Amino acid sequence: MKIDRTVLRRFSMFERMPDGDLDALIAQAVPKRADAGEAFFEQGAPATHFYLLINGRLKVTQVTQDGQQIIVRVVHPGDLFGFARALRRNDYPGTALTMTESLAMSWPTEAWPQFIDRSPHLAVSALNTIGQRLEEAHTRIREMSTEEVERRVAHTVLRLSQQAGKPAENGVRIDFPITRQDIAEMTGTTLHTVSRILSAWESKGLVVGGRQKLLVRDVKGLQALADASNR
Repeated sequence: MKIDRTVLRRFSMFERMPDGDLDALIAQAVPKRADAGEAFFEQGAPATHFYLLINGRLKVTQVTQDGQQIIVRVVHPGDLFGFARALRRNDYPGTALTMTESLAMSWPTEAWPQFIDRSPHLAVSALNTIGQRLEEAHTRIREMSTEEVERRVAHTVLRLSQQAGKPAENGVRIDFPITRQDIAEMTGTTLHTVSRILSAWESKGLVVGGRQKLLVRDVKGLQALADASNR
């Protein structure tokens, strides 16, 4: 399977890279396709490759010392993932599990320095990606430490609608399969609690749920819940 450079040009980090440098990166890459529910890598495994998601969606999970599984981030098309070398790690800190059929390009971990040396803009984009992930992680830690569960769930659903929302007839549709268990693992709570919250929101017309589906019907109303303590 050959990936054309026009595919990568869709993503901002490759927009300014000269054709020759981009072709050289593509030549080193190995495309990898995975069905829904497959893992690109697992927590604790040696970090042999890093990846760029071309299409599909992934969730990166971690199992805590007490055995609880949490979702630390969702990977969207155009995102780099698995670049443990940039974090000065030799192993993967989490498991990258597909939420839909997904296609990624992979490079050997040893190619990371060459990968960012190809373009200063690419290096800056990679650093920005790391910074954004750290900021989001800090935000989630603050939310879990200081906010009630309903506000945490509201913030999480709003983030998903911003990152992967598609306009629909009656609101904003989350553009990948998302379960109530997924939301529980993103917010550090239980499936029962998330189910109770979403059911209450449905009765108020804020969201519409379904099997692995979520439609946000009232973004402003959900934002008001998320910002409740600020008023």
